[in-house]
Parts: sequence; C-alpha cells; structure tokens
Amino acid sequence: MTRVVDGDTVHVRVAGRDETVRYIGMDTPETVKPNTPVQCFGKAASAANHRLVGGARVDLRLDAEPRDRYGRLLAYVYRRRDGLFVNAALVRDGFATILTIPPNVSHAGDLLSLERAARARRRGLWGACAA
Repeated sequence: MTRVVDGDTVHVRVAGRDETVRYIGMDTPETVKPNTPVQCFGKAASAANHRLVGGARVDLRLDAEPRDRYGRLLAYVYRRRDGLFVNAALVRDGFATILTIPPNVSHAGDLLSLERAARARRRGLWGACAA
C-alpha cells in the first residue's frame, strides 16, 4: 500500500521494508520541503497524487540509477489495478513539470511531449501559475 508524501514522493513497502520513492522524470511544486514555502499548485499536485495512488498497490520500475543522493528509491510508478503510468498522468494533467536527470532517461521523450501538450492547453499549473 502506498502512502503519499507530496506530488512526487510516496512511501511503499518493498520486500518488507518501508521505502521512500521519488518519481523519476518529473517534479511537482513543493509542499513539505523544509524552509520552503508551499508553491503554486503544490497542494493540488499532492491531492492528485493521493487520488491516483493513495492506499493503492503500485509497481515500481527502476531506470539506470536506482537511488538518489538522499537514499530514496527512484522509480517510474504504475498503479497495479489498471497499469496507469502515474508519472505520466501527473505531467499530462499539469500537476508536474519534467525533470530529466541522466542517466534516468528512459521516458524523457514521452514526458517532454506530455508537458508540451499540457503547457499548450494551459492545464493545471500551466494555467494557474502563469506569471
């Protein structure tokens, strides 16, 4: 079962251990980062992630680098019940921007296309947070 931290981070049970999982290829506005104010659309992104995976079983797919410098597991997250690619859904619906950090680039092109479409349609943060 998945416990949502914010728009791009969850806790899951993997092999009997609690793991903090940071979504690969995307970034959502901050809501819980110490010494950082809640950013525009951050609460909406966290709520969207909760709707997508809160309490759900998920499958994790790793890329070239399995952990970040904070020890978090880096993964593409898929909702088990229907195979929804959660990272992509959050970008597509304007809750996240792309964040490509090599060598984890397996879905970079697809996520970039989804971001461009969301931006063109002013979906989510692209409409709500435009200067």
